[in-house]
Amino acid sequence: MESIKLVLVSSAGRHIYIRNTEEDYHCQYGMIKKEDMAEIKSGGSLNTNTGATLMAFPPSFLDSYKRIKRAPQIIPRKDVAAIIAETGIGKSSVIVDAGTGSGALAIFLANIAKSVVTYEIREDFTKIAEDNIATMGVKNITIKNKSVYDGIDEKNADVVTLDLPEPWKAIDSAKKALKTGGFIVSYSPTIPQAADLVKAAEKEGLLHLKTIEIIEREWELNERVIRPKSQQIGHSGFLTFVRKVSQ
Repeated sequence: MESIKLVLVSSAGRHIYIRNTEEDYHCQYGMIKKEDMAEIKSGGSLNTNTGATLMAFPPSFLDSYKRIKRAPQIIPRKDVAAIIAETGIGKSSVIVDAGTGSGALAIFLANIAKSVVTYEIREDFTKIAEDNIATMGVKNITIKNKSVYDGIDEKNADVVTLDLPEPWKAIDSAKKALKTGGFIVSYSPTIPQAADLVKAAEKEGLLHLKTIEIIEREWELNERVIRPKSQQIGHSGFLTFVRKVSQ
């Protein structure tokens, strides 16, 4: 039986994620007994042996998602949000994801979509993704150890996401996999990659909707000290949105 997981939050706002509550847990605030953690159901507080009090509750999807194993760099959540918002992914959506990597995007989309099929050519990345999917308890993801450059098995997909070094090579496969009205979303770290994708998409009769870059600027709010934080989440990648508007 899988151990219950917990999130602990200190008075300073520090989050601690406990994967195994069947053992005593040691942290900077002291030791927490496994017997005390076992009594936490929907939320409460725990006291350490040093007298510190920590708020405790079961982790949400996002709490667990933040702790998945990473091999290649994952698409940041600010960009994932744009993918969802611009394509309208929802509970009836069928997604094809190419370039599984650690499985982060597939897992996030599967949390709101009907199903996700994700393609990855590297067996080591596939293993990491499988472990992350199992840890997250996601049941509606299928991983295929295959290159989408050679074709996509699925048809009538609502969205195809591409996180590939040469996404333009997947345009033909993606177009055939999409239903009319479906979207291709490509995530690229450089603009020449995005430009080559758009050129290939237009040759296939696909409609280029937009290419965007999401910059996140967090602010510090400490009484009257109000200013942007010194370290920002700047450029991560370019998102290109393409739509299949005809057969």
